[in-house]
Amino acid sequence: MSLTPDITELMARARGDLRMGVPVVLRGDEEAALVLAAETLEAQRLADVRALGNEAVLAITARRAETLKARAYDGDLARVRLPVEATLAWVLGVADPADDLKTPMKGPLIAMRDGAADLHRLALRLTKSARLLPAALVLPLTEPERFAALHGLTMIDAGTAAAQMAVSSPLNPVVSARLPLDVSEAGRLHVFRPEDGGEEHYAIEIGQPARDKPVLARLHSACFTGDLMGSLKCDCGPQLRGALAQMGAAGAGILLYLNQEGRGIGLANKMRAYSLQDQGFDTVEANHRLGFEDDERDFRIGAMILKTMGFSGVRLLTNNPRKIAMMQAHGIDVAERVPLKVGENAHNRGYLATKAAKSGHLL
Repeated sequence: MSLTPDITELMARARGDLRMGVPVVLRGDEEAALVLAAETLEAQRLADVRALGNEAVLAITARRAETLKARAYDGDLARVRLPVEATLAWVLGVADPADDLKTPMKGPLIAMRDGAADLHRLALRLTKSARLLPAALVLPLTEPERFAALHGLTMIDAGTAAAQMAVSSPLNPVVSARLPLDVSEAGRLHVFRPEDGGEEHYAIEIGQPARDKPVLARLHSACFTGDLMGSLKCDCGPQLRGALAQMGAAGAGILLYLNQEGRGIGLANKMRAYSLQDQGFDTVEANHRLGFEDDERDFRIGAMILKTMGFSGVRLLTNNPRKIAMMQAHGIDVAERVPLKVGENAHNRGYLATKAAKSGHLL
């Protein structure tokens, strides 16, 4: 028996540390680095990092680098050198696009082109998984074990962590219970918990759908603003209620409620994107300015839940071809696409047009 945390537990600890502004140490085969999330960085910690040497860089994604006209020599990211006079405001200005239009000149930004960027890439993936802005302060370390022990910091093996982040965390069923709903009194809620300490996901089962034929199903990503608050900026709430109504009318179905708010970037970052949309950018442009891709969701989660519940085929309620492709690629046969065109209004018409034009949604 061992009480030592394994890589899954250390990764969960690292995500929590970064959200609180605490540094973590990444140790590779030939190099190591101290990593801090730019969003939660404080002035004193920035000063402490600068006191350790002048080799710190700010890692940002290629999407954010494109906005800032910085060279992404590493392809998917840029390693921006910190100017000698860099302040906390400068770091946050590079990481957060909130004031880009007010203060567009952040540079000149000088990006590194020599040396490996593996640890910087992992640092950005960690900040994304912590639902923070994808920007990280990275400082090379020569004695990572000693440094981590001296300062009580979480240290993770970079190779093991990268391999773990390349796959979806296994999901375990926690509990299920009867849940009568407006659309059907024969409702049941199943709760699934990932092993990596991430957010739980839910399956709402309507009736007793047969496992030997395609089930009417919907993969629905959580939308606090649309599902709960009735936001008119998206069509999520009407899609949720419309899908449940169709399942209730059919007498059977499965709705997977996946906690991947804001296309997988989290509610805070979604609100940042909304603020950018108010400045005139569309939903895709806003995500890119923040440093994210168009869609950061992992639909493999849906396939895992369906398989766990004994389903192998679906009639999928969706307008998103990517969901169909992901289901097919991970062992769930999509026998039919069932359109779900609801919820258009004056406030979300441009949003829906962007989803059709830039994300391929069938609207």
